Amino acid sequence: MSRPIIAVTMGDPAGIGPEIVMRALAHREVYDQCRPLVVGDLSRLRRAGEIVGSTLALNKVASPAEARFSPGTVDVIDLNVSPADLPFGKLAAIGGEAAYRFVERACALAVAGEVDAICTAPLSKEALHMAGHKYPGHTEMLAHLTGTPEVSMMLTAPRLRVIHVTTHIGLIDAIAKIEPGLVERVIARGRAVLVKAGIADPKIGVCAINPHAGEGGLFGHGEEATKIAPAIMACQAKGWRVEGPLPADTLFFRAGRGDFDLVVAMYHDQGHGPVKVLGIESGVNITVGLPVVRTSVDHGTAFDIAGTGKADERSLLEALRQGVQLAPPRP
Repeated sequence: MSRPIIAVTMGDPAGIGPEIVMRALAHREVYDQCRPLVVGDLSRLRRAGEIVGSTLALNKVASPAEARFSPGTVDVIDLNVSPADLPFGKLAAIGGEAAYRFVERACALAVAGEVDAICTAPLSKEALHMAGHKYPGHTEMLAHLTGTPEVSMMLTAPRLRVIHVTTHIGLIDAIAKIEPGLVERVIARGRAVLVKAGIADPKIGVCAINPHAGEGGLFGHGEEATKIAPAIMACQAKGWRVEGPLPADTLFFRAGRGDFDLVVAMYHDQGHGPVKVLGIESGVNITVGLPVVRTSVDHGTAFDIAGTGKADERSLLEALRQGVQLAPPRP
C-alpha cells in the first residue's frame, strides 16, 4: 500500500500555523508515514521557514499529482490569499478568510478522492467570524463543507481519548440539547473510530452531567436517568462494552489508568480540561462522522508567540500520525 496523501491546512496566517507546519515537515519520519501536501500561502510559509531557521525548499503545485512528496521539500498548493505585510500575532479578517479558503480547498480535494485525509493547523474563531464565516470552529465548518448533518469532536492525549456529546454551546444549552438518541449516536461514532483504529472491542465510559452522577436524584433534575441511561442500555443491548453514567471526576481517573478506551463527555469543558492537563503539546482533535478523515492540533493560534519561532510542532506531528492511522488504504 502507498503512503496516504494528507492535505495539511496552514491555519490562520497570523498565528503559529505556518511555523509549526515548517517545523513538522522537517521531520523525516513524516515522509516515512505519509505524503504531506500543504494547502496555504507559499509566501507565508517561506517567511515562517526563515523565522524557525528551516532549510526546507518550497515546491508550488496546482494539484496532488504535481507534488514530489520528497523529504527536504514542502509541496504547497498556494492560494496566495494573505498579504505579505500581514503582521504575525494580530487578529484580522483576512486571516480568517485565508484559513477558511485553505480548509475549503482541502475538503474539495478530500471529497474528490485526491487526498486521503485532512490535517488542520489552528485558526482563530474570531477572525473567521470577522471574515463573515459564522462557524463556531473547524468542526462545524467541516460538517457544512462536506454536507454532513451531525459530527462529533474527539480529543486524544497520552492515555486518554474523549468524545463530546455537545461542544461549542453554553452549558445551559448543552444540557437542554442532550437526549438519548444523540448520546447513542455519539457513542456509536466513537466506537466505530476505535474499531477502525484496531481496537476490536473498545470499553467505553460515559460521563454523567451532575456531580456524583446525580447521587440517586439528590443533584440535578434526573438528567442521568432520562437523558443518558437509555442510550447506554441501547448500546449494551448491541453487545457493546459501555458503562455509565459515571461521575466524571472518577471516570477520567479510571480512564487515565487504562480502564477505558474512550470517555464520552457531555459538554465542552468536561472533556477538554482533562485532555489538556494530560498533554496539550501532544493532543489531537479528530472530527468523527465526516465522509473524510480529519485530524488537528489540540491548541489555538497562539497569537502571543506567533512569529517568534517558539511554537511547538509536537501536536501537529501527532495529528499527522493519527491521520495516517485513520486514512483509508491507498492502492
